[in-house]
Amino acid sequence: MQEKSREKSLQEEKDAYASYQEELAFQKELNILRNDFYYKMIDSKEISLVDFFYQPLDTLSGDAYSARRINADKTFYFLVDGMGKGLSASLSAMAVTVFVNHLIDKMIEYENFSLDILIQESMDFMKPILLDEEALSVDYILFDNYSFELEYAKFAMPPFLLEDNANNVIKIKSNNPPMSKWSETYKIDNCSVKNIHKFLFYSDGIVENSTLEGVAYNSFIENDFIDSFTREEMKKHVLDKIATQEDDFTFIFINRLELNETTLISAKVFETSLDAVEEANSWYESICQNHCSGLAFNELFTNAYEHGNLGIDSEIKHQLLEQDKYFETLVSLEKECTKKITVKIYNIKTASAQYRVTQITDEGEGFDTNQLATIFRNSKKFNGRGVFVSRKNSMGIYYNSKGNSVLFLTKI
Repeated sequence: MQEKSREKSLQEEKDAYASYQEELAFQKELNILRNDFYYKMIDSKEISLVDFFYQPLDTLSGDAYSARRINADKTFYFLVDGMGKGLSASLSAMAVTVFVNHLIDKMIEYENFSLDILIQESMDFMKPILLDEEALSVDYILFDNYSFELEYAKFAMPPFLLEDNANNVIKIKSNNPPMSKWSETYKIDNCSVKNIHKFLFYSDGIVENSTLEGVAYNSFIENDFIDSFTREEMKKHVLDKIATQEDDFTFIFINRLELNETTLISAKVFETSLDAVEEANSWYESICQNHCSGLAFNELFTNAYEHGNLGIDSEIKHQLLEQDKYFETLVSLEKECTKKITVKIYNIKTASAQYRVTQITDEGEGFDTNQLATIFRNSKKFNGRGVFVSRKNSMGIYYNSKGNSVLFLTKI
């Protein structure tokens, strides 16, 4: 009896250790994946929203991605899918992703980014690592958001899906074979995306997965892409149709918003005061008439007021509340503040629905939105609750590169 009890205890310890190591491995994977657009919009010549869906089948994923801001106008996207499943595929995918990110960091530091060099160097790096029969499917994608040019090298990845302004879907197929230890040459192509407003890049795990109807999801992806305005809608289409997940799921969804005088339905500038917070909420409610999230607006406008223009960070706010001096401090700071808060409301129509885009801009110093990762992983923490609540009560929130302007989406 004692021997069985001891064996059971040892097995429980082994299981706990294995679970702990799996959790560490997954956290390491998340550190390897790079996203320079975490709750950020691309605010170059036009505003674009970049979102990701990453759902590994196992703890160690054969898929990996990166999204990098090269400069004010250029953005780079990287997708890799290791051959097969398990540890070998994961090691290869993570190795090339680490190298690509390191090389991009250096190129950004020295302001000498080159897609050609990036592909050649990462290929040379991986060739001695890959096994004789192993191959990688890879996407290298470079956007110039000013000239609306796209450069790409696709190594046996599924086609890009692009939707133009006439709601036609354009497929861009691979222009290179899979990357292997025998690879020597590659091809880079380019195309104009001036008339494109929506993009979808994805690995084959999604399109090859069986659906509830018994056919591969590839039969549905184009129509679902057309019907999706956001990543959340695309994600819902995918998960509603598949039977059981059979492989890693990864996609990048980009939507270029038409925010101009044609789609603008109302705009107003507010003072930095508690009275203005109340005034703004009443004004917003009268404009939207239940078509927008009043809760998200209140939270984000209040953030613009206290964190943006008044410069009260979360730690100071917490201290002031504990000392019962919060409102007293607000009134004092308001008297010296001449900064404004600008609100713009847009209405965007698609073939199947309408969406409201609300943008709130303060005149403060902004903040690094990468801080939100910590907040969203622990929503019970005091700091950042307003942003968390806003995200939960809208279809997504996105800050500009400075962090002093935020927009959120709602579906009418």
